[in-house]
Amino acid sequence: MIVDCAIYRDGIREDVDSDLGDALATLRTEGGGFLWLGLFEPGPAEFLEVQKELKLHPVAVEDAAGGHQRPKLVQYGDTIFVVLKSVSYSQPTAIELGEIMMFVGQDFVVTVRRGASNPLKAVRKRLEADRKLLMAGSSSVLYAVCEEIVETYDRISHDVESDIIALEHRVFTRGSVDVTEDIYTLKREVLEFRTAEDPLIPVLQEIVRGRVALCAKTETRFRRVLDDLLRMDQQIDAHNELLTNVLTAHLALLGKQQNEDVRKISSWAAITAVPTMLAGVYGMNFEHMPGLKWVGGYPLMMIIMVGSCFWLHRRFKKSGWL
Repeated sequence: MIVDCAIYRDGIREDVDSDLGDALATLRTEGGGFLWLGLFEPGPAEFLEVQKELKLHPVAVEDAAGGHQRPKLVQYGDTIFVVLKSVSYSQPTAIELGEIMMFVGQDFVVTVRRGASNPLKAVRKRLEADRKLLMAGSSSVLYAVCEEIVETYDRISHDVESDIIALEHRVFTRGSVDVTEDIYTLKREVLEFRTAEDPLIPVLQEIVRGRVALCAKTETRFRRVLDDLLRMDQQIDAHNELLTNVLTAHLALLGKQQNEDVRKISSWAAITAVPTMLAGVYGMNFEHMPGLKWVGGYPLMMIIMVGSCFWLHRRFKKSGWL
């Protein structure tokens, strides 16, 4: 589905009312601008028409049509094909990945978006407000999209950090329930987040090192985005390490709690063993048992039982087992 289509000449938007091929032919005849075509989950027929008009490389088109690509940058002649991962974060602790694939030529940009994450309407609006950036050409769109994605990564990273802090608080709250599953879930989401942002680093490094001629005018701006992404990558590493430490601490606390439970059970078993043993001995059907015919035998035996249990309870309490 075509979301938006416009020509940008001298930093000013011109809506495309005619056929895509006619608009592109007019642009190339007059020169001095580029066409930005935005697609959302296009069907094969739409892709075929775009490929025919813009003469896109069939391998890149096949990748864009199939989706499920890792972030990458591939140059096909005068056109570059870029895959970016968009990310959204919802509760409870769910990372959702989308894809933004871009074909960037000297006089055109095609953005193909899959998934509900990171719609590009706000990016287009912000870019149209910066005429100076638009005059840098088609690479300005690639820069604006990368900047928006990295800013989204930053927001999500802070949300994840807040959830980790809350989870850590639950772990060290006395009497808390088992949160092992929650820790594993959040750790898995962090690793999924990492698969989206980490492969983007070499893509931006390729541009910053001057190996992509189309991005020569925006190379400095890409360097700032790369710096933000590298900082973000360190944060994600810290989140992953912190979750590992939280999991280790949680398992240690669970083990400590189990040891305390075992000690309590053992203490009570030892306390109940004394009256059980005495009752068992005097419950035997022997004729000659000491104190059987003595009037004070029963009260004495009860005193011994209660006294022994009381003494053991005091000893276990003092040692910390109870």
